[in-house]
Amino acid sequence: MNTSDFITLLAEHQGKSLVFEYAPGMLVGTNYHITEVKHVTVDAVDCGAGTDSWKETIIQLWESPSELGKPDYMSSYKALGILRKVGTMKSYEMDSQVRIEYGNAMFHTTQLHVTGFLAKEEQLVIQLAVQPTDCKAKDTCGVPETVEADSNACAPGSGCC
Repeated sequence: MNTSDFITLLAEHQGKSLVFEYAPGMLVGTNYHITEVKHVTVDAVDCGAGTDSWKETIIQLWESPSELGKPDYMSSYKALGILRKVGTMKSYEMDSQVRIEYGNAMFHTTQLHVTGFLAKEEQLVIQLAVQPTDCKAKDTCGVPETVEADSNACAPGSGCC
């Protein structure tokens, strides 16, 4: 989901609690805060010497230990206010992908991809998932898409990795 779509979604559901599902059935606690919004530019070189660049909006969530047992989630309205305030300070690239950065004692900190949402009567549930790493240079490296890669396919001197 891109930044524009995420902000629009929050605006359409301002009266609902904003809930993040970081794995199936696993919810970020009611005690979460938006602690940072990062405007990131990635300039990358892959293992086949291909270059790429893109922008991301990374929204960091943190669970406050002093607010364990808090009864209510942050509202979409409050989250939208935070994101709009950030946007006045540092402009968004509205077509950049949104990532949610999160971790807790039981789940390693990572940047999660927004895979969908559920608009319930009183909640807007943002569905998140880990996206595994991938080789962007499969053609260059000779790595087939459907078959297990040969362990020597990216060996030193192979023209790949």
